[in-house]
Amino acid sequence: MAAHTYNVLFLCTGNSARSIIAECVLNRLGNPRFKAWSAGSYPKGEINPYALQRLKAENYDVSGLRSKSWDEFTGADAPEFDFVFTLCDSAAAEPCPVWPGQPVTAHWGLPDPAAVEGREAVKHAAFADTVRMVSNRIRLFLSLPLARLDRLSLQPHLDDIGDTPRASESG
Repeated sequence: MAAHTYNVLFLCTGNSARSIIAECVLNRLGNPRFKAWSAGSYPKGEINPYALQRLKAENYDVSGLRSKSWDEFTGADAPEFDFVFTLCDSAAAEPCPVWPGQPVTAHWGLPDPAAVEGREAVKHAAFADTVRMVSNRIRLFLSLPLARLDRLSLQPHLDDIGDTPRASESG
């Protein structure tokens, strides 16, 4: 019997950095048990160049990535999501569409690397930190015994991942 593939949607307002990074990380680390997508409530229409550069430097597959609206995932032909994670505070505060299948949701807020100002090295470091923080959270998510947890007992685990202290993510 084939194992269930979990569909995951990562949301952020602009869908240009954090959610794109999360999509790439989960598609690599979670393959083949997970399939990830990303979207935004107000997509920028392009991927942040620092995000693309960081992902390419770490050999992530960036082919097919694009900044897109969450509206693309509300139609009848959209995947049915098992999980929906918001990665930025503004997206978490916005009213989200009703997702088919009533996925489990959690907020995994992260600082916006695109908002970092300063020298090039500082900007590059912010994106490297974001990839590391996203990777750590996704590894925690992947370690959960999903098949043994019902929706009610799973929710606190997902919320705890979102509350992971940033100090422990820096290592």
